[in-house]
Amino acid sequence: MSDRAAELFGGLGRRGHEPLLQEADAAVRFDLEHERGIDHWLLVICNGDIRVSREDREADLVVRVDRALFERIVGGETNVYSAWLRHELSAEGDVRLARLIQRIIPGPSGARHPRDFAREQGQRT
Repeated sequence: MSDRAAELFGGLGRRGHEPLLQEADAAVRFDLEHERGIDHWLLVICNGDIRVSREDREADLVVRVDRALFERIVGGETNVYSAWLRHELSAEGDVRLARLIQRIIPGPSGARHPRDFAREQGQRT
């Protein structure tokens, strides 16, 4: 299995600042469950500045998901909201943060932003 989660979180940590999270000031922990235990990834966000660690500590939002499913989400093979609706992913705490965090998770391949899609449709008429 590839380690797309490590690539995603490592990239965020190296970048240090994510403009898409400019309005966030929170700690978000991802608990990725697998047969050997749980991998913890903690994002501490302060106005878009991100610090990433493997700490298992309290957070404003805790996302729990099977590691293999998270790998598919990060790879764009599965939609994060669909997984949540199917109860394959849970979020505890300030779930409003989930909307912000979704911005940094890649979407399904070939997906387009709804506004871009609407503009394209308007140009065809």
